[in-house]
Amino acid sequence: MSRVLMPWILAGLSGFLLGLCYPPFGWGDLCWVAMVPLVWALWFCPPAERHDWRRTAGLGYTSGFVFFAMSAHWLTTLTWPGYILLLFYFALYLAAWALFARALVPSNAAEESWLGSLHNLRVCILGSAGWVALEWLRGVIFPAFGWNGLGIALHENIALIQIADITGVGGVSFLVAMTNLMLAATVKRLLLEIKRGARRAHYDFAVTIALVALTWTYGVRKLFTPEPPSESLSFAAVQANIPQNVRNSPEREIEVLENLKNQTLPAIAMEPDLILWPESCTPSPLLGNQFTWDLVKGLAQQHTGDFLLGTTHWGTDGDYNSIALLTKRAKEVQLHHKIHLVPFGEYVPLREEFPLLAKIVGDLIPSDFDPGKDFTLLELNSKSVKLGPLVCFEDTVADLARRFSLLGAQCFVVVTNDGWFLQSAGSLQHLNNAVFRCVENKIPMIRAANTGVTCAIDRLGIVREVLRDPSGSTFLQGILFSKINIPTSTNPTFFTRYGEVFSISCLAVSLLALAISLNRIRKNKKSSCSNPPETKTSAP
Repeated sequence: MSRVLMPWILAGLSGFLLGLCYPPFGWGDLCWVAMVPLVWALWFCPPAERHDWRRTAGLGYTSGFVFFAMSAHWLTTLTWPGYILLLFYFALYLAAWALFARALVPSNAAEESWLGSLHNLRVCILGSAGWVALEWLRGVIFPAFGWNGLGIALHENIALIQIADITGVGGVSFLVAMTNLMLAATVKRLLLEIKRGARRAHYDFAVTIALVALTWTYGVRKLFTPEPPSESLSFAAVQANIPQNVRNSPEREIEVLENLKNQTLPAIAMEPDLILWPESCTPSPLLGNQFTWDLVKGLAQQHTGDFLLGTTHWGTDGDYNSIALLTKRAKEVQLHHKIHLVPFGEYVPLREEFPLLAKIVGDLIPSDFDPGKDFTLLELNSKSVKLGPLVCFEDTVADLARRFSLLGAQCFVVVTNDGWFLQSAGSLQHLNNAVFRCVENKIPMIRAANTGVTCAIDRLGIVREVLRDPSGSTFLQGILFSKINIPTSTNPTFFTRYGEVFSISCLAVSLLALAISLNRIRKNKKSSCSNPPETKTSAP
């Protein structure tokens, strides 16, 4: 019985360890060993059972279900049914990876094959490539939720994550996955060597350690490279901390705006280069409601610098979740419309085709936003700085940030409203994912949240300033006054120029490896069918 249950226990343990790597737990260094139990269950289970594809998929699914149940639990503050549905869906990705990883090891392979360094390197490299490929696919296939890739767990390991300016998060995930797979293979190899009383040089493990060391060395070099020419930008980010039921209430619109005004007046007195309000902070559209426009315009005219805020925009060409930048004391208004919308948050997919679905979420999403089409840089007047605007979850989408950087953005500016998550781990997870946009493109970021994490992040991914109360909580009403160094000229990184070429290459390699493995499995089955085992009969 224990031999039957043990693989399932190991799979669940991997999911549990992976869940501990992210907030609210935040034990990121566990990621280096979190996959080992699952890998052991997939590769080194009793021979009579390990070749059953249903069981293999089930092990991966179990691990994925436990992992996402822990790491995405903050979704319950929005919707329990949606949380459950996403768990069942996202767990499929780990089930797919389990099938892929198992297919890499021939069912008829001798146990001694694990004594070979080349064999171990092959399966570990390909297994890691498959992991990266599936992480990337999770971020591009509907609902395009690439949140909490394996590499995100190392967001505080500043030296190691610098490789993301070449590979994106996928490169960090590859490194961690490779280490996990090689640890499992090395333990198996050591057990076999002890059993046979013969030791060999572990070149496979040495290559893995060298890969980690080279990545770390690359990062250290980046950390000690002189900063490019820059200028200081002072800013005041207003965190309104307005509850959702108040912010969305038309009857309390004046109260919300007056509260924002009273918070902003001290910021104006400090004369920063830029004042920021968070996402959709004005209950009515800035350019569609006279009271809202008059109040915001009045504040902008008192301010010597620029004024940026999140707002909605009802236009003749669509309805948008937008960012507005008021310059020259509100004489000019620049608009950017959010491009990457959140399904079931900002629009209902196939609303017209499935009216029943629209009825179910009708109270939460009575109408749809339209996606913006243009990558619009916002240009400050107070300083010669071009901002790459990102709204809410857009700072977790690497390709969006990359395209703004490619256009010449010198700083990302994020307006978000994490109030939907209440005081859950969602806000901190959101920040940890956003850190990589700075690392990938080597430009800084300013984040203004209604509630959650209002902060400044430098070009290396170091969170420099965070708005907190005396207890350390980020869930408060207040203003973050700070300065951030803005590069006066940008030199696009490899990732900025070429995007997710590493992850896409991993996908291509994985598909090729899968095709070869499936062909081998087909030939083995054909061979076993044409050569049935001999049946022994006893003499009468």
